[in-house]
Amino acid sequence: MDKSNLNYEKRIELSKEDGLVIVDMQYDFMPGGALAVEEGDHIIQGINTVAKKFHNKSASIILTQDWHPKNHLSFASNHPGKKPGDEYQTETIGPILWPDHCVPGTKGAEFHKDLQTVLAHAIIRKGYNPKIDSYSGFLENDKKSETGLAGLLRSLKIKKIFICGLALDYCCFWTAMDGLDFGFKVYLLADLTKGIDDPPGNVVKSLEIMSKNGVKFANVNSFI
Repeated sequence: MDKSNLNYEKRIELSKEDGLVIVDMQYDFMPGGALAVEEGDHIIQGINTVAKKFHNKSASIILTQDWHPKNHLSFASNHPGKKPGDEYQTETIGPILWPDHCVPGTKGAEFHKDLQTVLAHAIIRKGYNPKIDSYSGFLENDKKSETGLAGLLRSLKIKKIFICGLALDYCCFWTAMDGLDFGFKVYLLADLTKGIDDPPGNVVKSLEIMSKNGVKFANVNSFI
């Protein structure tokens, strides 16, 4: 399964019970960044287009933001002899180590300037505990520590979430899976996300797992 043969939902009419979750559109995940996703900047215009549709229907828009202290244990630099991409697994870190990225106060942690953040209602920051990594917008990787996203969505009476951003096979994937577990109806805007595909085949595997578990797929043309 890849993006080309996904079954995209059509004619979705937005309401106040819908929420757009834009995942980690930060400079460190863009071309030239510390943990660049290939063509990660190519989806910004489409995300802005969809965000305007949500805004025009008074639907909610939430941004997630990776926010790692310099001493974060997911960074290879904090493990002598290790380098980015090396396998490393604990209950809260792994399966691989990353380059330093999205450190508060650095350019890499900032949202891309072309992303229309002015449309967003809230920002959920994740991964600031140095001992626990955080891919999902809902839960840190200990699967216990909540980011506050679920509570925010419930307080806004949102029942369906539409996920886009970076990267498909990590933060978008885990946000989608946890969204199901928290009881939301979940859609992945597959054309508005890009994958790392590390290890190779991870994007296809992620799409298959999401599909089997009930995640629906939509794209920029799905909305009326």
